[in-house]
Amino acid sequence: MAVVLTAFDASERRIWAGRAQAYADSFGRLCAHPVPRLLDAARVRDGVRVLDVGTGTGTVAAAALERGARVTGVDAEVSMVELAARAVPQAEFHLAVLPQLPFSEGLFDAVTGNFVLNHVGRPRAVLAELRRVVRPGGRVALTVWASPAGAGQALLGRAAQAAGASRPPHLPALAADDDFPRTTTGLADLLRSAGLKDVACEPLHWDHRTTAEAWWGGAADGIGTIGQTILSQPEHIRAEIKRRFHLLSAEFALPDGQLALPHAALLAWGRR
Repeated sequence: MAVVLTAFDASERRIWAGRAQAYADSFGRLCAHPVPRLLDAARVRDGVRVLDVGTGTGTVAAAALERGARVTGVDAEVSMVELAARAVPQAEFHLAVLPQLPFSEGLFDAVTGNFVLNHVGRPRAVLAELRRVVRPGGRVALTVWASPAGAGQALLGRAAQAAGASRPPHLPALAADDDFPRTTTGLADLLRSAGLKDVACEPLHWDHRTTAEAWWGGAADGIGTIGQTILSQPEHIRAEIKRRFHLLSAEFALPDGQLALPHAALLAWGRR
């Protein structure tokens, strides 16, 4: 059966096409922070069969392998799958577009998804599919970005707003009927709506350390919605966003010249 993509899904496919290395060099390091806690929540240990959805460049897969798990990863972007397969050759990787997975029911002991729900147009359908492929009693664990966002997470958006940039019309927001509150209660309720039991959710807060050049570089390479927003602007607006970004980034500067950017996320898990 063919996967029916929403306008949001189609936009995400365009945003990420061919951008695996740019992601690995920039925002991928940020997204690696919750991985140990994510694997703890999924109870990943020696011998556990793990499916990592939205595996990206394979960060979660690599960490699960270090715990002795048997790991399969999937992603909708071919450049991500190719990079992950090179970086983590001991794992098995497949190209797959959520909410449809090429696996039989109950095949895995645990399913993980690190920020993947931020990039799908039908989160409830995705969770139903993740529940399908995990065995009875197995765990599903997921992270999403929280709302309100951490101050560091909002930095690039503040710079774009200060420069007069707006989100372009070719980047649709998630449909209201598919969205959910990015709060501990909202994410927990979403997991329960998919039939998961013993659901829990906790906030995660950390300071991501990077340089202004690296943080700007990821956006300038078109990573994520903010990167696409910046790339869509006329040249003089892009230059003004960059100027504003460097002014605002001084708020987060450390004595060594790096930035400490506060971020906020949510981690939720449940059992089939």
